[in-house]
Amino acid sequence: MTVFVTVVGKVPLAAANVANRNLQAQLAATNAANRNLQAQLDAMNKKLDDLTQEVKDLQSRLKISGPASKQLDSLKELEEYLQVQETTLIGFFGGDSSLKLTFQAYADKYREKKRFGHTSAADLLKKYGVTDGIILFRAPQYANKFEENQVEFDGSGIEELTTFVKGNFHGLVGHRTRDNAAEFNRPVVVAYVKNPEKTNHWRSQMLEVVPPYAGMFSFAISSKDEFQHEHNEYGYDYTGDKPVVLARDERNQKFIMKDEFSIENLKAFLDDLKGGKLEPYLKSEPVPEDNNGPVKVAVAKNFEDLITNNGKDTLIEFYSPWCRDCKKFFPVYDELAEKLADEDVFIAKFDATANDVPPEFEVRDFPTLFWLPKDSKSKPVKYEGIHEVNELLKYIAKHATIELKGFNRDGEPKIVD
Repeated sequence: MTVFVTVVGKVPLAAANVANRNLQAQLAATNAANRNLQAQLDAMNKKLDDLTQEVKDLQSRLKISGPASKQLDSLKELEEYLQVQETTLIGFFGGDSSLKLTFQAYADKYREKKRFGHTSAADLLKKYGVTDGIILFRAPQYANKFEENQVEFDGSGIEELTTFVKGNFHGLVGHRTRDNAAEFNRPVVVAYVKNPEKTNHWRSQMLEVVPPYAGMFSFAISSKDEFQHEHNEYGYDYTGDKPVVLARDERNQKFIMKDEFSIENLKAFLDDLKGGKLEPYLKSEPVPEDNNGPVKVAVAKNFEDLITNNGKDTLIEFYSPWCRDCKKFFPVYDELAEKLADEDVFIAKFDATANDVPPEFEVRDFPTLFWLPKDSKSKPVKYEGIHEVNELLKYIAKHATIELKGFNRDGEPKIVD
């Protein structure tokens, strides 16, 4: 006799477990997809910025015509010319001189980026007390009690004039835009404002603090919306109406003023920044729990321990998870690491979209590989060769600090008797 036994409830429970695992897998996949989309968006925004600047540069070159500097023959002309909300350089020349030639050469060189005027009118030379000189007039909307509205150049050559303009053009706190962002050199402290109409109000607040720090930092105020991508780089979400203050030092390390904006808090932040008392912000993935594969995974948090201080020659790949070339290269890189598994060479990879890239590495596209000799990790060498196993093996064999055990300097396998 055949007996059939039915187990009540087991099948539905198993199905529920399967469904739950499927749901968790879908959620994990969705989270990964979101991270990849954000990385792609950040990269696209960077490319858009670069393309926008290229277009503006091209437009500037195409529209250049006429003299680089406007001739001003009367006080009325000069005053009207200076009412435009742009910083302007005016040359005052009673006759021909070497400084006049310097001014003309500088104006011609920077005509698409700066605004110039010149005069030889006797009444204007007398009014400004200059017969052979150059005066920088700051944009009228930036007038304040902490600095002069006009500054006279006291040098002679074009290099000195370039330095003078660079140091005085934006004043103590400049208005930083996408067009001029590169003019604010690190270390730089930027206050990001939510409402552009209050830019001058918050700039005035900064001016109460920054004069003693002039020369130590560049200071600027920027629109939060125009530089949203920079907030993303700091992992910071803008809240409230007061400015957010972010900074970068000479090494491009990032710092956040965590306290609410105020004159007192800004001064405390600058003192701590000056004194090296602040911890830089580091965008990083979690340190991998399992890192036993042939290619080690480096992230920003473990970079120093895993890469800088590993005591080995190191090859590191900077990649993006959505990059097609990177995906093609992954199996090549894995095969290389397996071939070198018994060598004193460290093979690693680093997601450059999810982690802050250390400042000594210049990564502009993916994948990018760097070779780090074990005795000079501070001087990484960019690999410019073909991304194939044999070519990479030859490169490592040739540049290894100590000759590889299994390969000669030409990358050929050693013959074992």
